Amino acid sequence: MRPHADMEMMLKGYGLTTAHFLYHLPDHPHLLQTFIWQQYDLAPKFPALYGFIEFWKEKLDGPLHSVTYTHRELVSEREWRNVTGELVLH
Repeated sequence: MRPHADMEMMLKGYGLTTAHFLYHLPDHPHLLQTFIWQQYDLAPKFPALYGFIEFWKEKLDGPLHSVTYTHRELVSEREWRNVTGELVLH
């Protein structure tokens, strides 16, 4: 990954999405297990989150019970500014 790739993604509108998955254990379907997932994603369509949910449904054995998520845009274009100088104090 390039050194500034995270910052570039944030400036393009990506934010940190955290999802809490509750799923049924395959061998004990009456028990629920939890899984936390985090990824940079684009609101409101959340392509990474929906892609992970599809992966879960297709490849993993534990059926999903529920998914809750939060999303926070970490930096927006109006909050970022390029600084061209630096003042060094002793």
